Amino acid sequence: MTLFHSSPTMKLHRFLLAALLAGGMAGANAATPMILADYLALTGPAPTTRYPYGEAPSQYAELFVPAGAGPFPVAVLVHGGCWTSKFGGITQLRNMAGALAARGIAVWNVEYRRSDEPGGGYPGTYQDMHAALELLAKQAGPNRLDMTRLVAVGHSAGGQLVQWIAGRARIPASSPLYRANTLPVRAVVSLGGLADLRGEAALIKASCGRDTVELAGLPGPGRPDVFVDTNAAELMPNGSLTFLVTGELDTISPPRVAHDYAAKARKAGDAAEVVILPRASHYDEVAASSPAWPQVLEVIERALGQPAR
Repeated sequence: MTLFHSSPTMKLHRFLLAALLAGGMAGANAATPMILADYLALTGPAPTTRYPYGEAPSQYAELFVPAGAGPFPVAVLVHGGCWTSKFGGITQLRNMAGALAARGIAVWNVEYRRSDEPGGGYPGTYQDMHAALELLAKQAGPNRLDMTRLVAVGHSAGGQLVQWIAGRARIPASSPLYRANTLPVRAVVSLGGLADLRGEAALIKASCGRDTVELAGLPGPGRPDVFVDTNAAELMPNGSLTFLVTGELDTISPPRVAHDYAAKARKAGDAAEVVILPRASHYDEVAASSPAWPQVLEVIERALGQPAR
């Protein structure tokens, strides 16, 4: 169901001009890492189309279609915010979406029910990921999307969700999160992700104030281990290539987290690469005006198999 349409070309041009101006101002003070207030102020162009995938207000995705004939490679963006509605989300990731669309990459920017929203947490948040990707697959043809060139990009809590997406095929059939014939996502870019719910429980509590029960639910007779269907670090090997991109100065998800997850992925038999962004914070990781953006963009385009420009 299409709620509204707008031509992307003029909006993208305006966005790029604003980003260049912002980048010029940032260059004067490039050594200053972004803080939460800077992240919350991020903005970008309006999407080409908005699609609901459920009845709740947070169950929708925004599609950004580049100018041109296509078919276009696709980046699925999943915002962070510590799994709650308190720290921004889809609006801020329009900043990245506009920059990616200007590079010829279509963007599926996903909103979802968070742990402090009705129906969010376990299993709702994960079920929203399923539904958003199912809708994306249906919209590929009408919007000239090349689903053979697909990358999932998540920031912070969104990093956990996109890393979980990559392992969906390993979820036990007895789980309420099990789906047959899910859309395969073989390339993942996790920006300051907190994906190891079991191994990083203490850090998630310290950084986000979130307890395991909010993210993985309660154990029960048919599910004694709450991580069996929620912990991306245990849904491996899954055949994915994961880029773990983290700011050198990230205190929410420090570089150690990326290195530890990469080691687990490689030990399980999957491919993983760590990229540390110099002088970057947790928030520089998602800002197209940040000095770190060219490096983040290069990783996303490599994940898509895009030739260097």
